[in-house]
Parts: sequence; C-alpha cells; structure tokens
Amino acid sequence: MRESSRVNGQVRLRSEWLDLLGREFEQPYMANLRSFLRAEKAAGKVIYPRGEAVFAALDQTPPASVRVVILGQDPYHGPGQAHGLSFSVKRGVRIPPSLQNIFRELQSDLRIALPSHGDLTAWARQGVLLLNTVLSVEHGQAGAHQGQGWEIFTDAVVSAINDSDQPIVFMLWGAHAQRKGAAIHSARHCVLRAPHPSPLSAHRGFLGCRHFSQANAFLTAHGRQPVDWSLAE
Repeated sequence: MRESSRVNGQVRLRSEWLDLLGREFEQPYMANLRSFLRAEKAAGKVIYPRGEAVFAALDQTPPASVRVVILGQDPYHGPGQAHGLSFSVKRGVRIPPSLQNIFRELQSDLRIALPSHGDLTAWARQGVLLLNTVLSVEHGQAGAHQGQGWEIFTDAVVSAINDSDQPIVFMLWGAHAQRKGAAIHSARHCVLRAPHPSPLSAHRGFLGCRHFSQANAFLTAHGRQPVDWSLAE
C-alpha cells in the first residue's frame, strides 16, 4: 500500500516526497496558487485533472525509485484526458498526436509494437517520473495555469531528483523541457535532448532520436535495471 499524506486537507502526496518538498507548501507562492485554484473553481471553471490526480506522477513514482524523468508542459485540456502523468491518457481515451509519435519512436528504436492504449502508468510504476511543469489546466484552455506557481514547485521536484546520488536519465523534449532541465548535473546523470514529439516538431529530430535505447544502455551501464517500455494490452 502506498503511504501518503494529506496536504492542505485535500490533496494526497507520498510521504517520501513530502519529506523532500514539504517546505514548498509553506511558501507564499503555494498559498497564492491555492487561492487561484479555489477562485477558478468558484467561478465555475472546469479544472483538469481531478484533484486526487494532481500529484499522480509523484504518487506513482517515489523518489528512491526514479530512474528516468520525462518532462511535459501542462496537462491535456480535453474531457477525460489528463490523469496526472505527462503525455499519458487512460485506457479507452484516444491517443493524442504527441503520444502517437512517442510510440512511433519507441517502435523504431526498440521494435516494440504500437500499443493500443495511451496509459503510461506501467512506466511510472517502474520509476519513470512523468512530470508536467504545470500540474493543472482549465478545460479547453491550454496553458491557462502557467505562471501561477506550479513551475516553482516542479522546479523543486527536478532539483530534488538532480541532487540524487543515483544516476538518472532525463529526457528533455522541446525547448520548454530543456530550459527547465538546464541545471541538471550532466556529469552524474544522463541528459537526452530532442525536439518535442508534437506533430509540429517531431520530424525535426524527435523521430529517430533513439532515447529509449540510450536510456536503457545508460541504466544498465550504471548497474540499474533498464525500463520495460512495452505496455500490456
């Protein structure tokens, strides 16, 4: 059973992450962020993902288990899409174009058959931290919650992982993720950079980047278990 703690009486956060990040919830930016979210909901706006899934990436992947970090931007903003893991959608939800390109690269790189669903929970449970930079969004309004404080919190998450003594792979796809990962200790960790898998940029170097095989080669070389990137049907 996952051990977790209540934050602000509403949101669950694993105790291991709370030990590392608890002070963030005492900072003024977090109070301002809570006020912003309360006001948005009071105004009748629909917010994704549901409250219990906001910290799903941290809930599924405790800090000691992190082997790979994949940074997204903000959650999907359509009904039923976002469930707290970057790029992931639950089974039965149409696979978004960026995730389709991730699967295409996975197939090309490791000869893994294209999955029939987009639920990446199996990756998260193996130590792949699927972290968005911003952890909430308004229905139909991509980027609506940018600049409200989430970026400061997720900077703290990245910093905590960066300080780990364990070698970790960071997959930084697109300029946004690359800026956020600019301070990663590349002498200790493996930093892989490529364009974003969006259809607008995937052809500029994401397709063919071979990040999945490179990640597993690095983990194996450093005595860590490689990731099984296949997704059960």
